[in-house]
Amino acid sequence: MTLTINGEERAFGALSNVAALVAELGLDARKVAVERNLEIVPRSAYLQTAIADGDRIEIVHFIGGG
Repeated sequence: MTLTINGEERAFGALSNVAALVAELGLDARKVAVERNLEIVPRSAYLQTAIADGDRIEIVHFIGGG
């Protein structure tokens, strides 16, 4: 499966949903925002939102500071 992540084309094994992608990337789902094909995916829908070959994904990682 080929996905474009933040403008970079990357190859993955089979991924069923956004939650699986976030886990595959080693990210904490509580600290990221995900957009799939120009639509924001609510965190509550990560498990229900399917990933397909060729999808364009944008991921923003929140970093705290002080």
